[in-house]
Amino acid sequence: KQLKVEFGQITGDNVEQLRKVNLACFPVQYQETYYKNVVNGKNEDLCKFAYWNGYIVGAACSRIETVEGSDRQRLYIMTLCVLAAYRGRGIGTQLIQSILDYYEAQKDSSLSKVDEISLHVHISNEDAMNFYKTRFGFEQGEMVENYYRRIDPPHCYLLYKKLR
Repeated sequence: KQLKVEFGQITGDNVEQLRKVNLACFPVQYQETYYKNVVNGKNEDLCKFAYWNGYIVGAACSRIETVEGSDRQRLYIMTLCVLAAYRGRGIGTQLIQSILDYYEAQKDSSLSKVDEISLHVHISNEDAMNFYKTRFGFEQGEMVENYYRRIDPPHCYLLYKKLR
């Protein structure tokens, strides 16, 4: 059954919880700079926890990036994770939708230069590729070789969706 979650900000006081969630979800460990950037970004519209019954059950972290050689920007999803016991209950969908809703609300003001959303997905992560393609209409872009340092194979795909 679907679970309706509440969102909460990631701060210096609770960032260790993000580290634990990420360790449970991903085959790579994120560097200290990733956690510092999430906390220092102070934007709960882009980086947030999903709470169900008061417990953290997932998190999404994204950022705004400038597209090289242009004045365009993209929304980049750094991480999305839902704890294994809570998957398939609409939590990841609610997290990504909330980021897209933020874009929709800000696309004519602070996010006026943003025209796409993208992320990298490990080439063996079929579940993630299907999730983004079927739920949100992302397209699969090029394979990026040797993107990861500590996973074999180290390659990933770029997934993206045009927003305007």
